[in-house]
Amino acid sequence: MTLSVTVLGATGSIGVSTLDVIARHPERYRVHALTGHSRMTELAEQCRQYRPQRAVVATAEQASALQQTLRAAGLGTEVSWGAAALTEVAAAPEVDVVMAAIVGAAGLRPTLAAAQAGKRVLLANKEALVMSGALFMQAVQASGAQLLPIDSEHNAIFQCMPGNYADGLARVGVRRILLTASGGPFRSFSQAQLANVTPAQACAHPNWSMGQKISVDSASMMNKGLELIEACWLFDAHPDQVEVVVHPQSVVHSLVDYVDGSVLAQLGNPDMRTPIAHALAWPERIDSGVSALDLLLTARLDFEAPDPLRFPCLRLAREAAAAGGTSCAVLNAANEVAVQAFLDGRVGFVDIPVIIEDALSRLPGEPVRELEHIMAVDHSARTCAERWVRTRGKSC
Repeated sequence: MTLSVTVLGATGSIGVSTLDVIARHPERYRVHALTGHSRMTELAEQCRQYRPQRAVVATAEQASALQQTLRAAGLGTEVSWGAAALTEVAAAPEVDVVMAAIVGAAGLRPTLAAAQAGKRVLLANKEALVMSGALFMQAVQASGAQLLPIDSEHNAIFQCMPGNYADGLARVGVRRILLTASGGPFRSFSQAQLANVTPAQACAHPNWSMGQKISVDSASMMNKGLELIEACWLFDAHPDQVEVVVHPQSVVHSLVDYVDGSVLAQLGNPDMRTPIAHALAWPERIDSGVSALDLLLTARLDFEAPDPLRFPCLRLAREAAAAGGTSCAVLNAANEVAVQAFLDGRVGFVDIPVIIEDALSRLPGEPVRELEHIMAVDHSARTCAERWVRTRGKSC
């Protein structure tokens, strides 16, 4: 049977890797819709290659230009734009699988729509769970959607868990989840060195090829903090049951520690096509295009504890996870503003956790009521963080 796939965020690194895996198995998958935000040349080329029925862009101007380009190429792809169109192609009746790879809060609504529509959701947008964990998991359970994690760490944990892990970690003998972290490009930097790093340095990840925002998150270890929150929702774990271990080689993608002393790990070369292929075909296995891991060439595997003083974002995420409610939405929104300000040269790298902690202190967590409540909190946190950036924390 051929499965119909919508790729949300098709021109990003995860979207490109997803289409690479799909292209290797034309008998199994066909593309229903591709979405993109700014890279219109790349999206047009993807439409030429994969011939989707639908394409969604950010603005009316982009939609008009892309529609003309595709018609001139003889393609019948229908181009639309805006948030409503994103939700539409995520929940379309003819779609079987949705790759949720839009970065940040912008991906929440279409990803939630896919879950509510009972799709197989390949979750690369960690913010969907960080911002709306309880609502999102309720939607999955109510609709019968399949939720499969794409982050290499969560996909590794999923592979190392027993099939009945939803019965409760204690009941299936799981003691701890161990999330591995590469440590990013600044793993050995001193506090003084961190104060002077540039966006270009932060985006130069030693192991993975990722977008700018995720690369900066990796450098600050906020990416691991967001993943800790995501792991709690995916595997019904308390924050105390999730530990972070720095593993510079990025070969062991995560581990599960059992009460009998066994520790199961998933290993592989650092290439996102592995978890993408796993989730696309689960419970089967298909070729991802990733080369086999050569342990002799790898030679050694190192592990160390993260430094909470140099990388306070990890502490802030753990505290937000423990607080629950809207705290994680505040954390995520403030981080997105802080990272963009750093990329724009408006603040320093070490200001990122300061901005986040300020927003968390000013906007205490509340019980989550509904999606619009979460979006209102998201807006308030962004406003607070932007004010910090403009005033350097003198008022908010």
